[in-house]
Amino acid sequence: VGVELYQHMLEEAVASMKDGGAHTEETWSPTINIGTSVLIPESYVADLDVRMSLYRRLSDLSSQEDVEGFGAELIDRFGPMPSEVDHLLQIINIKTFCRKACVAKIDAGPKGAVITFRENAFPNPAGLVQYLATTPLELKLRPDQKLVFKQTWPNEDYRLKGCRKILTILSEIAENT
Repeated sequence: VGVELYQHMLEEAVASMKDGGAHTEETWSPTINIGTSVLIPESYVADLDVRMSLYRRLSDLSSQEDVEGFGAELIDRFGPMPSEVDHLLQIINIKTFCRKACVAKIDAGPKGAVITFRENAFPNPAGLVQYLATTPLELKLRPDQKLVFKQTWPNEDYRLKGCRKILTILSEIAENT
């Protein structure tokens, strides 16, 4: 992968051990499986070092405004974004909502999504139960604490929009503790 990335990962691991795990608590990253290509293609950014530095910067983005600014910078520097880069930025944006809602994993496909909460806990369980009882959406909380969202999503764009919508709602509920 590269010496710089390896060194960065090593520094994080050492810092985590020194902090007794507190460092990893701050920088945990949700897993998002939507079934779409999310990368910066070589045809868009030819230089490998530049691509790697862009990936590093992407990993540090923490708000929707940061993601939008990064996207604008990409367009300024490299021209119109291919769909893979657009999907990548949307995934990064979804990750910010996942962190707010304590969502550890989301698996989305043509028939909906399964959402796994971090440590099987949601910050505002009462708000979630109230939302589930009143929503017209087809959402169910399984006994294993996974949230199932049934929806027909024929392609990646629908899945990205649908995941963003449900995670926006979940993050708002989580913040209203």
